[in-house]
Amino acid sequence: MPNVAQLAVQALGEGNGILRLAPTWVPRSFLQPGRRLKLHPADYYALGTHRGGIDERWFASTTVATNEGAPPDEGLSYVVVGKDKFTLKDAVAELGADIVGAKIWKKYARWPVYSKFFDNMGPIPHHMHQNDKQAKLVGQEGKPESYYFPPQLNAIGNNFPYTFMGLEPGTTKQDIVRCLDRWNDGDNGILDYSKAYRLKPGTGWLIPPCVLHAPGSLLTYEPQWGSDVFGMYQSMVEGRAVPRALLTKDFPKEKADNNKYIVDALDWEANVNPNFKDSHYLEPVAVANTEKEGYVDRWIVYGKFAGKQLFTAKELTLNPGVKVTIKDGGAYGWITVQGEGRVGKLRLQTPAMIRFGAMTEDEVFVTHKAANEGVVFENTGNEPLVGLRYFGPDSCPDAPDVGAHKSK
Repeated sequence: MPNVAQLAVQALGEGNGILRLAPTWVPRSFLQPGRRLKLHPADYYALGTHRGGIDERWFASTTVATNEGAPPDEGLSYVVVGKDKFTLKDAVAELGADIVGAKIWKKYARWPVYSKFFDNMGPIPHHMHQNDKQAKLVGQEGKPESYYFPPQLNAIGNNFPYTFMGLEPGTTKQDIVRCLDRWNDGDNGILDYSKAYRLKPGTGWLIPPCVLHAPGSLLTYEPQWGSDVFGMYQSMVEGRAVPRALLTKDFPKEKADNNKYIVDALDWEANVNPNFKDSHYLEPVAVANTEKEGYVDRWIVYGKFAGKQLFTAKELTLNPGVKVTIKDGGAYGWITVQGEGRVGKLRLQTPAMIRFGAMTEDEVFVTHKAANEGVVFENTGNEPLVGLRYFGPDSCPDAPDVGAHKSK
């Protein structure tokens, strides 16, 4: 059997620098699936009820899902070439800069970001993701993240299309320590100190590390750093108890009972920011005025974390019959959300329903060189062809800043 390097070279040759990816499904034991991932209704518990329902699909991922009881490849994307398959992680390890580009390979020696759809019936507990310094204490990396709510997958909002974010100005650290002290008393009341924002399809948010957030029930496209660290600060959601282990799992074991330490881990000023929405809310911004040419490319995730561009994302829409060459500054993962067509030599088609374990034609990874030279997209169907693509760090120096939608 050919080795990964040989197979990856073969796949890159056949796709002109574009790799076909298989769907990657991830369950969460503490959440209820929202059933908008296009999985067959019988397959949302394909991994067994003990693992939880499948409520996430990960894209172009070289990041492992840190779920209890998970196999070692859970969360990893597989490249498919003919009858063979191998992980994107292994392909990057073998071919490095040929896939992710010289700058990313030199600095990170991996593809350091990923994206997903997460899709839940109700809200997620109020939680934060550790920063790099905190995550390093448990052998991991921090996780900034972002949200975009694709209209094609949000015809219904499910039970709670609102997200609590941050904490109300005037909240004290002792207020939140008392909430953690009440963990086993039922609802610990942390949402009494937060504000919920109504979620709107076609918009998004930027969420830095150490900022509390309780994502609502819209299906969410989520470009983020390649880590799966978090701490849940809410003890009960929709009447279901949240195990305290989900609060403490990514803090040092000796700090697991130290509620003051856990509250001190929050970025306090960012959480109580009185202008929270202005600092984090996103609306799409057109890359250029191309509507007359039958297509539009829009920034959907943009902005920086502590002055650093860690990831960005765009949404490309082509009208029926349109063919266009798109050049980008770096490698990207692509997922099709509407229509059919082609990307280079590969077919794109949005499935109506997917069986667990089945192959699709809606996801690809575009290598750095191919993105730089330009990728030909063509809409061969009778409705718009729409796809979302996300990029790694410093790939898009022309991306706008948070707040840019106000001046469009």
